[in-house]
Amino acid sequence: MKNLIVIGHPDKESFCYNGILQTIVEELKSNKESYTIIDLYKDKFSPSRWDKNKKIVERYQKYVTESDRIYFISPVWWFRTTPLLEGFYDQVFTPGFAYKFKPITKTYGIPIPLLGNKKVRTYLTHGAPALPVLTLYLNSVRLRLEMGVYSFIFGWFKTETRQFWSVPFVSDEKRKKYLTQVRQDIRKDISK
Repeated sequence: MKNLIVIGHPDKESFCYNGILQTIVEELKSNKESYTIIDLYKDKFSPSRWDKNKKIVERYQKYVTESDRIYFISPVWWFRTTPLLEGFYDQVFTPGFAYKFKPITKTYGIPIPLLGNKKVRTYLTHGAPALPVLTLYLNSVRLRLEMGVYSFIFGWFKTETRQFWSVPFVSDEKRKKYLTQVRQDIRKDISK
């Protein structure tokens, strides 16, 4: 199986990079799984310069097409993933490549996912604790991502999103538990 990992964090010392990405890679390597990493910051991907990104977007779309599993990793900034990952969604998952609209009436259509055969997991790290995000803000980060982005591309209820809370403030022991969850996810994916 081919695995694609998309990392959207600028800091190589971060938990996203040093923890989640490293854990996914270790698990894939130990199971002799092939993988490709898209490091949006290393690639100097521009979230707003569509004209600048044409060649890199074509390469990214090729990686997406060839992959069986896709893993997205991002911190949450202002209730969204990083700007580069948001730009990735906008520029890579375009109509005709990631979804198309099926007309229902003259003025209304429904999105038909074109990448529904992919196994997709997203790992989001929060600086905030779970309680206010899940209650006061109705888990809007996950809701927007799964309903507003992934449902168009991969289909309804076909993706899994794991959120890690208060990452800068929890103990190393808690972070290790978070990484155990990542390890278990990857093992589960590989066993299918």
